[in-house]
Amino acid sequence: MAKTFREWDVDEAWLLPPSIHDFVPPGHSAHLIRDLVRESLDLGAILEAYPEERGQPPYHPTMMTALLLYAYSRGIHASRRIALGCAERVDFMAVTGMQQPDFRTISDFRKRHLQALSGLFVQVLGLCREAGLVKLGHVALDGTRIKANASKHKAMSYGRMLQAEAALAEEVAGWLKAAAAADTADDAELGADRRGDEMPAWVADKAARLAKIRAAKAALEAQAQAAATATTGAATTGESADGAATDGAVPPPPATPSAVKAPKAKAQRNFTDPDSRIMKTKDGFIQGYNAQAAVDGGQQIIVAHGLTDSGSDQGQLTPLVDAIGANTGRQAKEISADAGYCSEANLEALAERGIRAYVATGRQRHGQAAATGRGRQQGPRLRAMRARLRRGGFKSRYRLRKQIVEPVFGQIKQARGFRQFLLRGLRQVEHEWALVCTAHNLAKLTRALA
Repeated sequence: MAKTFREWDVDEAWLLPPSIHDFVPPGHSAHLIRDLVRESLDLGAILEAYPEERGQPPYHPTMMTALLLYAYSRGIHASRRIALGCAERVDFMAVTGMQQPDFRTISDFRKRHLQALSGLFVQVLGLCREAGLVKLGHVALDGTRIKANASKHKAMSYGRMLQAEAALAEEVAGWLKAAAAADTADDAELGADRRGDEMPAWVADKAARLAKIRAAKAALEAQAQAAATATTGAATTGESADGAATDGAVPPPPATPSAVKAPKAKAQRNFTDPDSRIMKTKDGFIQGYNAQAAVDGGQQIIVAHGLTDSGSDQGQLTPLVDAIGANTGRQAKEISADAGYCSEANLEALAERGIRAYVATGRQRHGQAAATGRGRQQGPRLRAMRARLRRGGFKSRYRLRKQIVEPVFGQIKQARGFRQFLLRGLRQVEHEWALVCTAHNLAKLTRALA
């Protein structure tokens, strides 16, 4: 007896067109994010960029904003992949209403409104607070290194620049001399009005590389000169080392350019993204940035974010803590952070703000209850923090740090695949990181509302 199957006819025409709500089941994050952007977010900063009717009507900015936030929340960041999703994925169609902006339109929209898009972080955080997802009882701080849109092999140290500049200059000069001799010979053989006198392409390429090296070398020298000027600034204002005025003292003459120290030989500059830096990770060295996040212990909501081109976390604690208060209107009761944030000044700043701190004073070792290792720093607050962590042992509140902030970085980098920035330049990348943090909070919010 033959088995009966359901009828399958892909060429059958539908009598009535379906609604986009039929493509994706109710309660799906595509519907929730689309409606949140359309009804709950103030997009005035983006809409004001379209003051008059001119040319072909653009895609609606609200739809484009919802598309970007939904795509980022689903781990799709590249404009070409977002455009492909608009053509192939029904959840994307539920956001766009079947519209299909191309990748260039998506990319240009993101670049044009990047600052305004990053500003949506505070609004989304406010929605999370209204939903009861932000408690600010315990907030954990941490940083993660993320690759820049540049290769570490496109960076060169100042010492290498000095060597390469001399070698390339000599090589280019020899080629130019040989090219001139060849031109003279060609003119004698072919005539002055005949072709054959163009400079070879390989000469132009080497000359362009020499120009780029010289520009990077000049930038490093300018940074070194600015640093030297800053350190001698106090002396030129007529103040002593302790800040007191030196009555009657003649200020020393300003440093001449020849007296300014050259950059260190190991100082590096990347030709693709000069703002990025070589940073050490557990898997080796990368060309990247140090992305910062302060995560609330309630539902792993990011309450503050930051980004720096420095591999050290120590200077990021105070800005992150102050950003928590600015973003939420109140301050966290407890803060935990690893040893990278530990310093006497940071612990004093937390005490001034009335925050109970749990900051590791040394590297945590396997099987150790808390990072309480001895360090070179022996200030009173460091000693008190070391005693607090040791007294708490395995039950110390410091143990919450790993289970709060590190899973967030895992969700962003592993679950959503954000392992490299798409944009270049410190300011651009800072806004892009804000967009990533906004999408993370949106994903948490839609899961709570579903």
